[in-house]
Amino acid sequence: MASETGPRTTHFWGPVANWGFVLAGLADTKKPAEMISPNMTAAMCVYSMLFMRFAWMVQPRNYLLFACHMSNESVQLYQMSRWVQWHQGQPKDPSPPTFAASAVQ
Repeated sequence: MASETGPRTTHFWGPVANWGFVLAGLADTKKPAEMISPNMTAAMCVYSMLFMRFAWMVQPRNYLLFACHMSNESVQLYQMSRWVQWHQGQPKDPSPPTFAASAVQ
């Protein structure tokens, strides 16, 4: 209970709160891929990568925070792969519509 990373420290409660990101990402896997924001997903990937490094470098090492962000990184990369597959399956932009036919009336 009284350790440097125990439940009475931010080394414990910070990672516990961050598991919400992982749970939200897992819940989003049930939603259609077109609803995924690639910008937000990329931001979450960068955020988790930075905090994985922080959790590894901080003394004492925060393995709970590291595991949390590694899990979030995995979920976000999966979400990004879903979006990329959906985006690649979309038809290319058609040529601009011509209005000559409607002007002839």
